Amino acid sequence: MGSTEQIISLTGVDQLAFLGFNDANLTILESRFDAVPIVRGDSVVIHGGQADVELLSRVINEMIYMVRRNGALMQTDVETIIDVVAGGRSSLGTQLKGGELEDVIFFAHKSVIKAKGPRQLEYTQKVRENDIVFAIGPAGTGKTYLAVAMAVNAYRNREVTKIILTRPAVEAGESLGFLPGDLQEKVDPYLRPLYDALDDMIPPEKLKSMGERRSIEVVPLAFMRGRTLNNAFVILDEAQNTTTLQMKMFLTRLGVNSRAIITGDLTQTDLPKNVESGLIQATSILQGIEGIEFIHFEKSDVVRHKLVKEIIRAYEEHGVSGGL
Repeated sequence: MGSTEQIISLTGVDQLAFLGFNDANLTILESRFDAVPIVRGDSVVIHGGQADVELLSRVINEMIYMVRRNGALMQTDVETIIDVVAGGRSSLGTQLKGGELEDVIFFAHKSVIKAKGPRQLEYTQKVRENDIVFAIGPAGTGKTYLAVAMAVNAYRNREVTKIILTRPAVEAGESLGFLPGDLQEKVDPYLRPLYDALDDMIPPEKLKSMGERRSIEVVPLAFMRGRTLNNAFVILDEAQNTTTLQMKMFLTRLGVNSRAIITGDLTQTDLPKNVESGLIQATSILQGIEGIEFIHFEKSDVVRHKLVKEIIRAYEEHGVSGGL
C-alpha cells in the first residue's frame, strides 16, 4: 500500500496545550501510531499508509476538540482518546487463538512477531525480567530479530524514549580505509542486518522520522565511547567480535532506565587469534550478578529455512564453522 498525506489545520488552536510540555503529547502519538505526525506552522501533516493516516487523523481531531473545549490537554487525556478512538485497531490480535497471545512480542505494521518455540519464549521472559540479557547461539535462531522487536515494542509502549542498535565493525579481511564513500557509507554494510530488521517492523515514513529525531540510532560500536545512555533500549549485535575493553565500555554506557541485549555466536569470532573475545570473557565473569541473565540457543533452535539446520550440521561435520 502506498503512502498518503493528510493536513489538519491548527488555526485558532493553542499549540502549547495541543503539543504538551516539551511536545509530550506529540511524542505519545509518535510512539503509538505507525503514521507520522509533523507540525508545520498552523497545521499537522500526517504521513503514512491510508488506514494509519485516517486513524491518527481521528485522534488528532478529537485532541483539537478537547483543547478548544477545555483549554488544556493532559497526557492522560491523549492516552484516553487513543484508547477510545483506536481501541480496536490491532485486528491481528483478534485473529490469534487465546493461547497464542502470550507468544506475541510485537504487532508490526505488516505482521505479528511471535516467539517460536520454548527457547525464544524463555528469551523474551528474561528480557522482561532483567536489565541486561546475553543471547548466545548460532545464526538463524532469531537472537537479533527478536531483540529488535522487543526494543521497538518497548519504545511504542513508552518504556524507553530511544532505541540504539550497534555492532563492532570488524574488518574481517577488508580495510575500511579502502572502501568507497564517507564513514557512514563504509560502516553501513556492517549494520545492514539491523536495518533489515527495522524495515520489517516500522513503516518507512516512521523510521525516517524516528531517525531524524534521534529516537533511533544505528551506529558502529566505536561511536558509543563517552556516552551515557538514559531511557534507552540498547542492542549490541555480533558481540563475539568485541574485545574485552570494548565489551566493558559498552556495558558501562547504560544509564537510568536503560536496558541492553547483547547477542553473539561464539563460533564466529573474527578477531585476531591473539585477541580474547569480550563476549567469551563476559560469559565467565558476569555470571551470578543480579539483573544480568544469559540464554544459550542451540542448532535445534534455528528458525530460518528448514534446510539451514542441515547445512550447519554438514559444514560442522567437515570442520567448517562460522560464516553465517
